[in-house]
Amino acid sequence: MHTKEYSLSMIKSALHLSCFCILVCCGTVLNPVFALENCEFPAIFNFGDSNSDTGGLAAAFNWTPPPYGETFFHRPAGRFSDGRLIIDFIARSFDIPFLSAYLNSLGSNFKKGANFATAASTITPPRFIIPVGGFSPFYLDVQYWQFTQFKYRSQSIKKIGGIYKDLMPNKEYFGKALYTFDIGQNDLGQGFFGNMSVDEVNASVPNMVNSFSKNIKNIYKLGARSFWIHNTGPIGCLPYILANFPLTEAQMDSAGCARPYNEVAQYFNYKLKEAIVQLRKDLPLAAITYVDVYSVKYSLFAEPKKYGFELPLVACCGLGGRYNYGSAECGGSIIVNGSHIIVGSCEDPSVRVNWDGVHYTEAASKFIFDKISTGAYSDPAIPLRMACHKKLD
Repeated sequence: MHTKEYSLSMIKSALHLSCFCILVCCGTVLNPVFALENCEFPAIFNFGDSNSDTGGLAAAFNWTPPPYGETFFHRPAGRFSDGRLIIDFIARSFDIPFLSAYLNSLGSNFKKGANFATAASTITPPRFIIPVGGFSPFYLDVQYWQFTQFKYRSQSIKKIGGIYKDLMPNKEYFGKALYTFDIGQNDLGQGFFGNMSVDEVNASVPNMVNSFSKNIKNIYKLGARSFWIHNTGPIGCLPYILANFPLTEAQMDSAGCARPYNEVAQYFNYKLKEAIVQLRKDLPLAAITYVDVYSVKYSLFAEPKKYGFELPLVACCGLGGRYNYGSAECGGSIIVNGSHIIVGSCEDPSVRVNWDGVHYTEAASKFIFDKISTGAYSDPAIPLRMACHKKLD
């Protein structure tokens, strides 16, 4: 009797163990992420606008004034934020130092990559450039030309030797690096501020996307294989749009954002995703990940309290009206009641979404990075650490 009971107990235990092993194995099969190895990106090369500019425009024109950079760097650091940007968190996740701006000639180290992004950059050629207009001369075509020159000259420097050779990337890094992109917002803004109607801006979107695709193909020809591409955010939720293009209550959504302007951004994202599907066919060796930052950013405006934020439509650093934007720029000077003041930041940027009317706070950027790095907002649904893979299976 005892022997039988012991045998039955052993059988039950064996069955339980077998079932557990089957479940684990099935889980592994059903979730292909477990079968992929993490990518070893030795460098990052970034292209874009102010959402990822780590000092390019500031080096070319005027350095950002205080209180820019106050939260993390405790001084202006060339970034249009109070601290770090999404690209900074991406670099950190791979133990890569902050990317040096290609245009910054002082103190630059390009061993682990370079940043070609500049604030106010567009995909297509800008109509009016700084200082006559508000857009950067370093649009995406120019950033590609700079990258081409960088790739050639960096290797020439390494061959020549000397004190600069160790500040340049190794030749093999170009094929193994992660190539990140965040650009397009200023193309839409350029249209809006150029007195184009919403319909006219929409009509110009295919040309923007075609130009973007052309640059991806050209960079691919230079050896790039892993692409991490952000779509554009909800431009209709930003104070610089809300303050300059007042709409009726019927045109505002439940979050207080300007629906027509967000719809243009959504159309741009639709065409961008469509173009990426085609790029995957045209560039068979490329791993191209489309990242929906729009949805993550919009959640900060739609449900700020849920994520520990407040006043998402109001600039932390600025002056003027309902959105704290328009009368004076962040870090600028103005006469108020006869007194000369420097426009400073809000009391606690860590709970604010918008920094200066156009850009996001470090806290918001960290929130966005934490969300998108998981792969939950990517197509294919690949985490950032596995972005060298074309698909999950």
